[in-house]
Formats: sequence, structure tokens, C-alpha cells
Amino acid sequence: MGSQEVSTVDWQGKHVTVAGLGVSGIPAARALHERGAIVTVVNDGDDERARAQAAELEALGITVRLGDGATLPPSTELVVTAPGWQPDKPLFLAAAEAGVDIWGDVELAWRLRGTNGREAAPWLAVTGTNGKTTTVRMLASILEAAGLRTAAVGNIGVSLLDAVLGEQEYDVLAVELSSYQLHWAPSLRAHSAAVLNLAPDHLDWHGSMEAYAADKGRVYEGNTVACVYNAADPATEELVREADVEEGCRAIGFTLGTPGPSQLGVVDGILVDRAFVANRQKQAQELAEVSDVNPPAPHNIANALAAAALARAFGVEPAAVRDGLRAFRPDAHRIEHVADIGEVAYVDDSKATNTHATEASLAAYDSIVWIAGGLAKGATFDELVTGAAKRLRGVVLMGADRALIREALTRHAPEVPVVDLDRTDTGAMSEAVEHAARLARPGDTVLLAPACASMDMFTNYNKRGEAFADAVRAHAEKSA
Repeated sequence: MGSQEVSTVDWQGKHVTVAGLGVSGIPAARALHERGAIVTVVNDGDDERARAQAAELEALGITVRLGDGATLPPSTELVVTAPGWQPDKPLFLAAAEAGVDIWGDVELAWRLRGTNGREAAPWLAVTGTNGKTTTVRMLASILEAAGLRTAAVGNIGVSLLDAVLGEQEYDVLAVELSSYQLHWAPSLRAHSAAVLNLAPDHLDWHGSMEAYAADKGRVYEGNTVACVYNAADPATEELVREADVEEGCRAIGFTLGTPGPSQLGVVDGILVDRAFVANRQKQAQELAEVSDVNPPAPHNIANALAAAALARAFGVEPAAVRDGLRAFRPDAHRIEHVADIGEVAYVDDSKATNTHATEASLAAYDSIVWIAGGLAKGATFDELVTGAAKRLRGVVLMGADRALIREALTRHAPEVPVVDLDRTDTGAMSEAVEHAARLARPGDTVLLAPACASMDMFTNYNKRGEAFADAVRAHAEKSA
């Protein structure tokens, strides 16, 4: 199916099973029901929240089965799943055995776009292990600066179904896609797409690094204008080589160094384009200054270059790239500067929940007191510690799996002082900040970049970041 073609499915009387209540399942069930499908929702959980959601759907005439997400309902002709459900669930094995297609919420949105009487907006898609949300939001800011009607949607929290079926008309959508979503999106064909980076993540879900990379690579399938890859990450370029794209689609690299032809990069503090210019062998177009990127940390400059590449692929003028980057404000808990106390900077990067994100965060500062730890999710820390050892003034560890980081520090940075907090209560953050402040010297950065998930101590990474910010403010009052 070509990028601009719109799918036509006769939903009337079609038996569809929706797997999972929640942010994707409920809109999917409603949209399918409105189109005449006979919808059954199955859900593993049977708690109070699920029963309330079920009651709302049942009032519309939708069948809901709680506490039984394993059995395929009779007569099912299609399964639409929430992205997090693992591929080896009995429901999916039964569907595969019966020859029943399985779509995710992204696939359903792709198939339903343009069916509400509005023209289907092209998608500029972004995936990668880290940086997706920031890049998509930067891209949306650039597109808005160009005067285009757009929105940042997908895995970013705004439902794609709502975007393609709502009242608002769009010229183009900036779409964040996770590996889960791409796994269940066989016919997605973006205008242009980027894979920012690849590092081991969610391997329990995908089964192997190869399967994880293959699902990420699906974002390039059928691209019409540009496949954007990270020149510093050969695995992303390899995915471009393997993709089946439309004739004329180009491979566009981004690099923190001087760009070659068909690349975007950095020259003397300027973001430049040698891809979307008349003579890319000899010419480069200035887009913005490094100082226009907020914050101007190396990995965030890479995000900006990827966003700029996708915008330029869509025909956006250079001035809009600059204006969009200047207007962009990062989300909370992503390298967020909290305070300067006694010539020491305190920075919250609670969103750094894996080693790849933390590696980028640590690379942004010269001398660091690092606060880390939490749930490791099977990660190892030797490579991370080896790369950061020379930058570490000291380390404060907390959380359930902190011993794994401590052992890596013992092996690869034995001279770095380590404070090991043997507690996993939320109050540990205040003690962590106090220890970090004692280790820090003027010019240092106290950096919360845990390299781990937060759920051993906090509801989510947002709450962990808020606890850090509160502890820093309390320390500032004491120091005043």
C-alpha cells in the first residue's frame, strides 16, 4: 500500500477482538463499534478500574470479558491489541493458528486515517531506544514554526486514533513509535522516518536484540522521501539498507561532526544541512546554532539534527528549523536544571531509565557526582561505568539493584568514592542529595541519571524526579 493511499475495510458485522483496556484499547473499541464492527474486548485484569471501564463500553453494546485475556473469542476475524501485550500470549498464538490477523493501535490508526471525510495527513515517524519523545516534540515545534497544522502523537501520549479520527485537520503528524507498536504495524508507510539509535532494551518482550532491531527497522518500510539514520550508530544505517522503500527515497544521515553529502551535522557551532540543498557535494545550508538547542548536550543536538532532517524532508525552510528549535522546551525530568547551589549545578534526568540514556546524560558534563540506582531490568553497567569513569567526582547509589552498579564501579573506577544507601524508601532521595552535595566541588554537576527504572521506590520516573527536585530545594534552604 502506497504512502498516500487510504485503506478501505468494510467493518460492518466484522467480528473484532480488542486485547486490553486502556489508553489504546478503549478508543479502538469505540472506533470499531461506531463503524459497525461486532467488538469483544478481552482483558487480563478484573479490578475496580477495569470494571468501570467495562461498564462504559457495555453501555454502548460492546462485549467485555474481564480476567480472561488468554482465550480467543469464537468467530474472531481480527485482533487489535494494546502495544504492551507480548507476542507469545496464548491469545495471539491461537489467532495465528486460526489465520487471524493481529493489528496494533498504530496499524488500526493507519488503516482508519482518511475515513472520516478528511484528507489523510502524512506521517513523519521517529523511533529509537532513547530520545524519541524529545525528537518528536522538537519536530512538531519546527513544523509549527513553518506554519503547518501538526501535532506530536503516538507513543508520546496523544492517541493516534484520536488524531486521525478527530475534528482537527492536520497537514502532517509527528509520530513517536515504540518497538512494541511497530511490531504490530505491518502496513504502516511513513512519508519519512528516523531511527535515532539502537541499544539493548525490552529484550524480554522481543526475545532477542535481532528481533528488537528488526521491529525498529519496520519504521523505514515503504518510506517515500527519506530514511534518517544516525551516522554514529551503524546499526541504524544497516536498517536503512535492509528496508524496502519507495523508488527515490533517500538515506539521510545525521552526525555531531562535519557532515558529508546527504547528511546533517555540526560545523563551528552551527547545525548545517548537506542533504536538502541544490548541490550537496559542495554546498551546506545553515539551519541553527548549537545554542538554539535546549539543552545543548551532545545527545540532544543529535535529536535536533534528526528532527531537522525529517522537517527538511517535508520541505520546511531553514528559518523554521531555527525558530522551532528556539521555541522548544524539553519535558520535565529530561536533563532539567533544578538549581545552582554554591557553584554546583543540580540536574534532574530521572527519565534516564536505562544505561543508553544515562550514557548520553553523563557525556553532557565534565565533572559529575552521579546519583544512580533502582530496578536494573536485566541491564549490566560495566560499559557505562568504563565510559564515564574519568568524569566521576563521586557516586551515590540507592535502590533495589544498586549493588550491580557498585560492583561495576569497583571493577572499573575503584578510585571514585561511592556512598551506598541501604534503603529503598522514598525518603532516601533527601539523604542521597545531601551526600552528593558533600562530595561535590565548585564547577561540578550533581546529576540524577539513575540508569534504572523507578518502581522499586517511586510510582514512576516523574515522582522520582520530583523527589530529587524537592530534596535539592530543601538543601538550598539549609545552605542559604
